[in-house]
Amino acid sequence: MLEQYGALMSVADVQEVLEVGKNRVYEMLNDGTISSIRIGRSWKIPTEAVEEYLRSWRTNPAVSKGSGAR
Repeated sequence: MLEQYGALMSVADVQEVLEVGKNRVYEMLNDGTISSIRIGRSWKIPTEAVEEYLRSWRTNPAVSKGSGAR
């Protein structure tokens, strides 16, 4: 689904895929909605974690309640 991003995505990549703002992505990473790895000040998001989030959203749209588009 997201093969063009490789194994790890940046915050900007997640913004693009989910069509949300940077602050919303950081909220999702901080609250564990999307699994991530923090290396120093950088966030690395496994592409698989974003795909999992999208699958869960399709089966339960309430998961993304409150996430607005940019």
